[in-house]
Amino acid sequence: MGRKVTVATCALNQWALDFEGNLQRILKSIEIAKHKGARYRLGPELEICGYGCWDHYYESDTLLHSLQVLAALLESPVTQDIICDVGMPIMHRNVRYNCRVIFLNRKILLIRPKMALANEGNYRELRWFTPWSRSRQTEEYFLPRMIQDLTKQETVPFGDAVLSTRDTCIGSEVCEELWTPRSPHVDMGLDGVEIFTNASGSHHVLRKAHARVDLVTMATTKNGGIYLLANQKGCDGDRLYYDGCALIAMNGSIFAQGSQFSLDDVEVLTATLDLEDVRSYRAEISSRNLAASKVSPYPRVKVDFALSCHDDLLEPLSEPVEWKYHSPAEEISLGPACWLWDFLRRSQQAGFFLPLSGGVDSGATACLVYSMCHQVCEAVKHGNQEVLADVRTIVNQTSYTPQDPRELCGRVLTTCYMASENSSRETCSRARDLAQQIGSHHIGLNIDPAVKAVMGIFSLVTGKSPVFAAHGGSSRESLALQNVQARVRMVIAYLFAQLSLWSRGAPGRLLVLGSANVDERTLVIAFRAHPIIQGNHPSQGPQPRLICGVPFSLYVLLGYLTKYDCSSADVNPIGGISKTDLRAFVQLCVERFELPALQSILVAPATAELEPLAHGRVSQTDEEDMGVTYAELSVYWRLRKIAKMGPYSMFCRLLYMWKDVCTPRQVADKVKRFFSKYSMNRHKMTTLTPAYHAESYSPDDNRFDLRPFLYNTRWPWQFRCIETQVLQLERRQRQDLDGVD
Repeated sequence: MGRKVTVATCALNQWALDFEGNLQRILKSIEIAKHKGARYRLGPELEICGYGCWDHYYESDTLLHSLQVLAALLESPVTQDIICDVGMPIMHRNVRYNCRVIFLNRKILLIRPKMALANEGNYRELRWFTPWSRSRQTEEYFLPRMIQDLTKQETVPFGDAVLSTRDTCIGSEVCEELWTPRSPHVDMGLDGVEIFTNASGSHHVLRKAHARVDLVTMATTKNGGIYLLANQKGCDGDRLYYDGCALIAMNGSIFAQGSQFSLDDVEVLTATLDLEDVRSYRAEISSRNLAASKVSPYPRVKVDFALSCHDDLLEPLSEPVEWKYHSPAEEISLGPACWLWDFLRRSQQAGFFLPLSGGVDSGATACLVYSMCHQVCEAVKHGNQEVLADVRTIVNQTSYTPQDPRELCGRVLTTCYMASENSSRETCSRARDLAQQIGSHHIGLNIDPAVKAVMGIFSLVTGKSPVFAAHGGSSRESLALQNVQARVRMVIAYLFAQLSLWSRGAPGRLLVLGSANVDERTLVIAFRAHPIIQGNHPSQGPQPRLICGVPFSLYVLLGYLTKYDCSSADVNPIGGISKTDLRAFVQLCVERFELPALQSILVAPATAELEPLAHGRVSQTDEEDMGVTYAELSVYWRLRKIAKMGPYSMFCRLLYMWKDVCTPRQVADKVKRFFSKYSMNRHKMTTLTPAYHAESYSPDDNRFDLRPFLYNTRWPWQFRCIETQVLQLERRQRQDLDGVD
């Protein structure tokens, strides 16, 4: 009597609405699974149409083409003699559901709709789908005619049920259901389900992999059983990178680990496991068995098929493995680089154009492209024909085979140092040295003629010539002069992205890369200067204007993110990564890629270089200009976005967190300053370049951070609450001091 089962799960690089490509990747995964001896194959969530279709789920075309792909799968000889579990949207009684369709030998066994929808952060499933709310109930689904013709079935079970094969019982979870307080696998396991499957569309967030692994191992530790997790991988059309990590676990141990980042479009994991190990493990858990005796039963769909073979005594079993995690710096090195590769090949462009300033952010962005080139060369070296075909298309050379990452980087990355009269020799040499070490095609140019031409137009029309504050001008004049430099750089970046290859006799155009990190993007919103602040109008004269007791000059952030400046780009691979994590990544690149130029970049102070130099040296630094550190800013934004705190709540929390370094009055001033500047500049979020999402405090407007961009920037009620609390604390402190002899 057989008891050993071979099961398969996979990670697929699906692409929204690429029905042809998605079909071929699904078929390839099934073919590999069968070749490895598997008799059950699990695929990612919504793999037929691609997870990130978003509002395309509303369209009847998406439903139609998904059914057509399902028909092609049912009809294919590849899908015979293996239970196939695929994901697609289904319309049932005029309601759209996110479903698993499980079939065998041209017969649909069960359509299992998702019961808990992801509806936070980047996910909006309730916008397009309805959760199935009838636990342990099914009804008949009338198949469309194109499917009836193939399966010879008129109806199939639709709902919350499990599959009962000749030798075991299989139950489905879908992505979010694993993360809910009462996951379906709990009651399914108590009702005798031995194999749990989870089809996911889970994106990469730094330091998140352990949570996924812990949930799966804990599920099978408490309840026993075999757990398969499939996931999408790659960039399927927007800011998210789905990071694979397919796995197979049993009784609290991992038996197969998929890669988190790779350029392989299809990855299939299999494991051969003994069902008796599940049964004996459960036999010893008396508390589980007591609960099982009282559980409500699931509807069972009987399947005349076995996952095991009669003669399997000599079949080798899989051994447990220890999960290997990447460090955050390694995750940055791999995830955004894979995302860039997908974006480049799927946009059918010829490479990237990067304004390289000589600072950490643009240097890190250049290193990500270099890391991408490393991964491409490694994939080709290991025989990945899809990557080879794509890179040949990108460089427009059918006989090209990449071997050296530096040489490939020279073909796909153009870097440009855009100097002005305010630029220092140090930043110029740092940019040039890094470009030389990674091999990018490097351009050096001067933007002063363009800046002078623009300002000449203004002077010709108005008769006025603004000057920098260092030369006696006002803050408004100084800010305007800096913004012109930044915006001229954007125009030049796009011009060179479109025509630099043409000037070199090569076809195609380049994607412009942005290089503002997540702290800088939030910093811009929180602290960039505005000409009118809390009633202080420039016409009031030269007296210093104070905001929460801080001189106005501290708020004049110089060049971090002017609307439509050189931060405006096609994509931004570091826009969801903090400054601290970026520096760790750059340090990793120093060692792993042997790039000594990065050492000088790491120790240099962050500066926008938009103000005049002082004796030939940089006169401004980011943190001095804004009067706040990057570390403080990360705290503000995590409390604002993740902890969901308004001004008063943030004041109360920071009062405790910073009690050893700040007085209540200082904490209040810092919080008021943050919210004043945040709300004043919130409108800039609407123009942010689409960025790789790697942190849970991304400021992306209308995609991840759904807040207004027009505020009452005085926050009168909220700030009054803070002020009342500060006065009470100060009064109490004085009383305590008076009571001391």
